[in-house]
Amino acid sequence: MSEYYEIIRKHAVLNRLKHGKAEPKAIMGKVISEAPKAKKNIKPLMKEIKYVVESVNETPLEILQKYSPERKKKKKKAESTLPELDEVKDDVILRFAPNPNGPATLGSARGIIVNFELAEKYRGKFILRFDDTDPKTKKPLAEAYGWYLDDCEWLGAYPDEVIYASEKLSLYYEYGERLINLNKAYICFCKRGEFKEYKDAKKICPHRNKKTKDNLKDWYDMMEGKYREGECVLRIKTDMKHKDPAIRDWVAFRIVKGEHPRVGRRFIIWPTLDFESAIEDHVLGVTHIIRGKDLIDSERRQKYIYDYFGWIYPKTKHWGRIKIDEFGKFSTSKLKKGIEEGLYSGWDDPQIPTIMSLRKRGISKDAIRKAILDLNIGENDINLSLKNIYAENRKILDSQVNRYFFVADPIPLKVKSAPNMVVEIPLHPRYPNRGLRKYNLKKEKNKIMNFFISEEDAKNLKKGDELRLKSAFNLKITKAGDEKIEGEYLKKKKLEVPIIHWVKDYVEALMIKPDELVSGYIETACSDIRLDTVVQFERYGFARLDSRDTASGETKHVFYYAHP
Repeated sequence: MSEYYEIIRKHAVLNRLKHGKAEPKAIMGKVISEAPKAKKNIKPLMKEIKYVVESVNETPLEILQKYSPERKKKKKKAESTLPELDEVKDDVILRFAPNPNGPATLGSARGIIVNFELAEKYRGKFILRFDDTDPKTKKPLAEAYGWYLDDCEWLGAYPDEVIYASEKLSLYYEYGERLINLNKAYICFCKRGEFKEYKDAKKICPHRNKKTKDNLKDWYDMMEGKYREGECVLRIKTDMKHKDPAIRDWVAFRIVKGEHPRVGRRFIIWPTLDFESAIEDHVLGVTHIIRGKDLIDSERRQKYIYDYFGWIYPKTKHWGRIKIDEFGKFSTSKLKKGIEEGLYSGWDDPQIPTIMSLRKRGISKDAIRKAILDLNIGENDINLSLKNIYAENRKILDSQVNRYFFVADPIPLKVKSAPNMVVEIPLHPRYPNRGLRKYNLKKEKNKIMNFFISEEDAKNLKKGDELRLKSAFNLKITKAGDEKIEGEYLKKKKLEVPIIHWVKDYVEALMIKPDELVSGYIETACSDIRLDTVVQFERYGFARLDSRDTASGETKHVFYYAHP
C-alpha cells in the first residue's frame, strides 16, 4: 500500500457512511486536496482508491458506524490490567487474524478482546484480518466471516478495519516474485517425502540453486496451471542447517485447486499462512502482535522475509493455550470433527466453548470480557474454569433480570383445606417498582387446591413433613409417593421450614442444558417474557428464552440454561 492509504481509507469510510456506498471519483478529489503530491501518479492512485473502496463497501455498515476515522482523538484510555507494550513510538496498530473455518471460541475471544483493549489503551488501531488462504485443509466457512463480525460487535470490540486475505492474492504474488528476483525463493519440484530427507540431512535440494530466470519461468507456469496439485511449491531460502527443521526452506506458495467460499476457483496458487501473514503485517503497518506461543516458529520463519526486504518485524508477545477445565484443550478442527460425528448438534451446542454457544445460554459479554482480561499474558498454558465466567455473570445479572418459578419434571401436589387467596410475588425482591406476578389461588369443586412441584423436591418429602410454598402458605404432608403428593393447609405461618417452588396454572417449558434436556412447567407470567431475555428461575438458575415452539399445538417455551 502507498503512503496515501490511510487518507484514502478515511475518505472512503466517510463517503460510505454519508451516501451508503463509497464512490472512487468522489474520493479522488478529497485525497488530492489533502495530499497534493498524490496527483503526480494518478493511475496507481486510482487503482489503490478502487481497491480500498471495494473493501470499505464490503465491510458491514454496523462496523463502520462504530468507527470514525477521527476516533483516535476521542478515545478514552481503557481501564484494565493490560500489559505495557514494548517500544511504543507512533500509532499503535494491532490485529486479530483468525482463519474463519469455524466461529469464535473463548480462545478467539481472548485475541479479540486483548488486542482491541490494547489498541484502546494506546489510542491506536485494531484490525480484524481474515487469514483465509487455506481453501482445502482448513477451509473457511462462508458463514464464519459474519459470525466473527457479529461476535466482535457483541463483545464491544469494533474493528477499525476488516481485511480479507483471500481477496489480496495479487499482492502476495507480487512479493513472491520479488523474492525470486532477489534469489531468496525458488520453485521446488521435490516430492514431500523426498524434500524431508534433504531437510533431515541438512542438505539443499537439487532445485535450490537454479537460475533466477528458470525460477521465474516455473513460477509463471505455476500461475498458468501447467502443474498438478502437489507437483511443485515456492520455497523461501533460509538456513538448511538450522537447528529447527521447521525453519529450513519453508513453503511460501503451493498449488491448491479447491473451491473457496469468497473467491471461488479464481486462484490455484495460494500462500501459506506464514507468508500471507508476514506480508500483511508489514503492509498494514502492524506494530505489535499478541498471539499464541504455537506461532513462535512462524515468527522465526517470517523474519527471513523481513530481513530480505529490509523490514522491521513487529514487537511480539506470546501466550499459552487456554484449557477449559470443563472441556479440556480444544481447537476449531476438533470441534468441527465432533459436529460431523454427531457428538455436538452444531456450533452453538451448549456443550462447547464457542462465543455463539455462550451467548445463546445467556452469558453476558461483560462476564466474558472480565474473565479474559483477568488472565495473564504469558507463555504458560492457562486453566480457565467456566465457573469463573459463571460467577462474573451471576454478579452482573443478579440485579438486572426478573425472577420466576420453574418446576422441573413436575409432580402433582394436592392441598386440602386451603382458603382461596391472591398471591402477589415481586418480579425482583429488591426492586418492587418492576411489578408483581399476581395469582388467584382457588380451590376446585372437591375443595382441593392443585399445584405442581419439581420431582427433585417431591422425592425428598415424607409424611409429616412441614414446608412452605414460596410466597403462599405452609402445609403438612399427609401422603408422599412417586406420582403425587398430598398435603393439608396450615394456617400458622412458620418460616423455619423448607421452602419450595410451585406452579398452579402453567405454561410448558423445555430447558436445554449442556448435558441434558429438562421438561417442566413455568408460571403463566412467563408468557410476557420477550425472546432473547435472560431470567432467573429461583432455586434453579439463570436461563435465556430462545423460542416459543407451537408445533404440538400447545406453546412450549424453550430456554437455554446458563448456570446456577
